[in-house]
Amino acid sequence: MGHEVDKRGGASAAAVFGAAAGRGAAAAVPAARQQLSEAALAAMARGVPAATARGYRGDWTRFEQWALAAGLRPLPATAETLTEYVTWCTLAPRPRTGRPYKPASIDRALAAIAVAHQAAGLPQPHPTGARLVLRGYEAALKSGKDPRGKTRKASAATPRVLRQMIAATDTTTLIGARDAAALTTGFALAARSSEAALLDWEDATETDDDQGLLYDLYRPKVTTDQPLGVPYGSYASTCPVRALRTYRQALLDYGHEPAGPMFLRIDRHGRINPPMYRAGRRIGDPTGRLTAEGIADIVTRAARRAGLVARPGDVLPDGAPRWTGHSLRRGYAEATRHAKKDPLEASRHGGWADGSRAFAGYHDRAAAFDEELNPLYGIGL
Repeated sequence: MGHEVDKRGGASAAAVFGAAAGRGAAAAVPAARQQLSEAALAAMARGVPAATARGYRGDWTRFEQWALAAGLRPLPATAETLTEYVTWCTLAPRPRTGRPYKPASIDRALAAIAVAHQAAGLPQPHPTGARLVLRGYEAALKSGKDPRGKTRKASAATPRVLRQMIAATDTTTLIGARDAAALTTGFALAARSSEAALLDWEDATETDDDQGLLYDLYRPKVTTDQPLGVPYGSYASTCPVRALRTYRQALLDYGHEPAGPMFLRIDRHGRINPPMYRAGRRIGDPTGRLTAEGIADIVTRAARRAGLVARPGDVLPDGAPRWTGHSLRRGYAEATRHAKKDPLEASRHGGWADGSRAFAGYHDRAAAFDEELNPLYGIGL
């Protein structure tokens, strides 16, 4: 028994996906290896971004339940088990949608399974068979024009869209001033929602020559601190410097000293950091800091106010606009392409790695009708 691995997954799932650290550690790690302490497992968990951990946790739970129901061992899994699981994902209808998983969801599940094995110090199941199944599934969806074959991307909140959003926002209210500041700041920094949520007032300083604001932005995904200059905007409504000053003054008018978290929870009555409860227990950051989801909600609500998105509960057709926290980041990327900014400098400002395929994809779409780049212009068609 000492050399057998517990079917429950135990320590690896706990360490990587944020479950209770240490549970099943002795069973999940072969006896020949040194057992990790609870402190080490907890430290490993902190190295995984919260959003990634949530996604992986769901992926691992589904795989584990499927494997045990099929009489198979989830950890360590064999290549055959992995291939069978991917095949099942392409055939079994999901309870929520009634249709099989999308290729992107299956791809993430494979990553979650690989990470669980790596964290437990176990060899990863060889993915060749599973990848072949996934490749064939994706090709079949694309050739059949099935929308599941396409990855739905956030719509781009370009400066033109930002002006529409802010025009539909009552910036004379505290919550409206906050939303305008969050929208323009998020765009100017090309910030992920998680990055905007971490901003403190101390991270933005006025320049001595009044050129704008200098930010010290922490990007958790790449674990770097990045100094970024944000100058005044060309339009008063979407100027990130003026919007932040307006929001700051609004807080002062409400008797709140701007310190600590920049973007705070505010209810429709203008109350700052209103109490929130779940099952009788107070929840939420005690400082009132908005979560990444709260930042994303600001974008979605602004798009709805501007008439850019359907009302809650409406059934959207495939290809309908999708406004999320990532819309600001994508809008920044497309705007820099339209303005013919240097791609390398634009991507570095936004915290993309040099040669990022994601950034290049945003640029390619934005350049689809650029007369200097599209070879169909001027050839006599």
